[in-house]
Amino acid sequence: MYELQVEKMSCGHCVNAVTKSVQAVDAQAQVEVDLAQRKVRVQSGAELAKIAAAIDDAGYPVISSAIV
Repeated sequence: MYELQVEKMSCGHCVNAVTKSVQAVDAQAQVEVDLAQRKVRVQSGAELAKIAAAIDDAGYPVISSAIV
């Protein structure tokens, strides 16, 4: 599982955009978004760097990431 600290998320639209960006990399990925803490948890077989890049490309800066 990956945990990413993501900025500029504030609403349901943001949650959908982040989720879709991750699932564009791995359609089977499970995505949990915590708006209050600005954290995204992802269960995926894809590389962390690819997931972080997809979220960044969607307009939501990833400021840190880790494998948990």
